[in-house]
Formats: sequence, C-alpha cells, structure tokens
Amino acid sequence: MGIENSFIPVRGVGEATERRLWGNDITHWDDFHSAAVGAKTGKRIEEFIDEARPRLDAGDAAFFDDAFPSGDRWRLYENFSEGACFFDIETTGLDHDRNVVTTVSFYQDGETTTLVRDDDLTAENVRAAFDAADLLVTFNGKRFDVPFLETSFGLDVATPHLDLMYTCKKLGLSGGLKPIEKEIGVERDRPDITGRDAVRLWREHESGQDGSLETLIDYNREDAVNLRTLADEATRRLDQKAFGEY
Repeated sequence: MGIENSFIPVRGVGEATERRLWGNDITHWDDFHSAAVGAKTGKRIEEFIDEARPRLDAGDAAFFDDAFPSGDRWRLYENFSEGACFFDIETTGLDHDRNVVTTVSFYQDGETTTLVRDDDLTAENVRAAFDAADLLVTFNGKRFDVPFLETSFGLDVATPHLDLMYTCKKLGLSGGLKPIEKEIGVERDRPDITGRDAVRLWREHESGQDGSLETLIDYNREDAVNLRTLADEATRRLDQKAFGEY
C-alpha cells in the first residue's frame, strides 16, 4: 500500500470511512470524487490531496509522518523504503545517563556501516547518517536507540521514524526482535547472541581479547540488516490485512 491509497490523514476520515471508499473502488487519490462522501469531508479530502501530491513528489517524508496517525505510519514505508536507514545500537547497559554506546550499525542503499566507540563513533557521523535518510527504521528505537543516541551525543533526531516494534504489534507479534524474526521466518547466520553478550563482548574487547570486537560488530550489523527483511514482511502483511481484499 502506498501513501496515494490512503485517506486517513484527513480529519474526519477513519478506517471505516477509508474502507468504504475502497469498497466503492476509490482506492487511489486519482479515483476520488467528492460525491463519495459528505460535502465537508469531501472538501477536506480534496484539500489534503492537493497539498499531499507535491509533498510526495518532493519526497517530504516529514509531512506524511505528521499527517498519519501514529498507528498507521507504517504506510510511509512503501514510498520511502529506498531512502530508509535501518539502524541498531549496542551499549554497555540500559541507562543512557550511566552507560555508553559501543557500536551503531546503519543499513542503507544495500550497504552496511558500523561506527565504533573510541574510533569513528561521533556525533557528526551519526548525524550525517540520519540526515541522509528519508526514514529511520528500528525495533524499539523510539524508546531505546534514539533517546540513547540523543543523550550520548547531544543530538536532536527529527528524521521520520518507523519503529517496527509497534508495527509488529498491529499484527499480534509481540516480544523481542529475535523471537519475532523466528516467527516470520527470518534466519540468522550466527548463533544467537543476546544484549548481555554484547556487553560482555565489549568488555572483552576493552581488556584486549582478540576477536571480541569483530563478533560484536557482526552481531550489530546483522540486527540492522535484518530490520529490512522484517519491515518488508510486516508491512506486506499489514498491507494485505488492510487493503488486500480490495
């Protein structure tokens, strides 16, 4: 489902009205005619479409991030997936006031980049990765990754953000990233490593143990890359659930 199939950003249009429009073969902005709804609602829809078209042509993801209800921001994914940055962080603990970020992996345009503490993990490099993205994609990033980075590096992250934890909940998929991956059939190349293992690997690296940093980086990179597969599958299922029958 693309943004052009959606009408719910419009005040007064909920899922029931949107589905009624789809049921009447109005499945795209191009199909809309004001006679399909009441005069006031029809005018609001026409005004939204008139504003939204140039915004979409300009790649203005922020406009649609603000326009869509929070539970439906997954609908931005189809239009902005090619400019999305899938990212994941590793830390020395859960408290962003006491612990530090050790690695950050970004997967974008088919390439994976990992920034490492005491090397190239800087505010400037993190900001550059975010500024180059139309859409950030994480799992639990709104509660953890983004606040941690903002506190650690003095950032103010304003890039539109799709948190797949909430997207998956709309499908009845709950729990951590790895159990959800298994449930939808995402396979990992290496044995299962947990967040606690990530802390241990960093400590081992600090003490000079060979191979620990490489293992940590591989783990972090796989988390970031797998977010693309999870996003593709979760939005495909939501698309089918919401729009497929039309």
